[in-house]
Amino acid sequence: MTLSQLTSALRESRGFAHKRDISDIVSALGQALPGGIDALAQAVPVGDDCAAIPDGQGGYLLFAIEGLVEDFIERMPWFAGYSSVMVNVSDIYAMGGRPTAVVNALWSAGMDPAGEMLKGMAEASAKYGVPIVGGHSNNRSARPQLAVAILGRARRLLSSFAARPGDRLVMAVDLRGAYQEPFPYWNASTTAPAARLRADLELLPALAEAGLCDAAKDISMAGAVGTALMLLECSQAGAVIDVDAMPRPAGVPLLRWLTSFPSYGFVLSVRPDKVDAVRSRFIARGLACAAVGEVDDSRTLVLRRGGEHALLWDLNRDAFIGEATAHA
Repeated sequence: MTLSQLTSALRESRGFAHKRDISDIVSALGQALPGGIDALAQAVPVGDDCAAIPDGQGGYLLFAIEGLVEDFIERMPWFAGYSSVMVNVSDIYAMGGRPTAVVNALWSAGMDPAGEMLKGMAEASAKYGVPIVGGHSNNRSARPQLAVAILGRARRLLSSFAARPGDRLVMAVDLRGAYQEPFPYWNASTTAPAARLRADLELLPALAEAGLCDAAKDISMAGAVGTALMLLECSQAGAVIDVDAMPRPAGVPLLRWLTSFPSYGFVLSVRPDKVDAVRSRFIARGLACAAVGEVDDSRTLVLRRGGEHALLWDLNRDAFIGEATAHA
């Protein structure tokens, strides 16, 4: 696959399509609110992994929610339940926080598949040490649906709005896993020891509190490149990413990996003098971590491979997640 073909495939991927839908939601909300989207005043603008609300004591209350796609629930209800907690936990850590508790809302035709979803949620709750404290259920639904919300706290934020020209983009990911076939989910969580999972995630708030990093996002359904694009858009920046520098499991085709959703994966924007210190913390815990790109002020994302360059996205002409960029 040529670099041009790779960029086209990423633009047309399901993960990119889902993220582009965010712009419709944000625009509609902005039109509906008196005062527009600015009425949602908080510590960081709309478009970050969590809402961040000052707690009055120098820290922040974090609040987020995730929904699961229907085909995933129908085919893998246990893992969907597990993932609903896992991805929320990741959102909290991506903001430099620590999770406190989760609640869920689930719809099912009786206890099939509700029972399996609940078992998965309970397993993830125990493994990550985040209690399920309530929720809502409907066992008379025609189709299964699941959403989970999470609460957390942060002393110092990691934000999608803090990348700066001159930063290095750093990718950290746990390669000690396998695909949850047939889906693009790289699972390095369900068979890992609970203590290791928690300590690996603790790296994120520790980096924030040590002043080593202030900009990050967890890798989502848009994959590592799409996640970087969201980070850049929120920060009104651009970048060049070397796709060959991105940590990748042996034997996995590049396009599949770049459209994968890892159970543990983060893109960070790090000041150049802090890169070695950041990388060393991840590597010391057996996690793959590499500097994969340079942030600039172009508001374009260019992919590099060998001596080739290809424009993936021009934020000057085409928003990705949309209106959030106007409020950075």
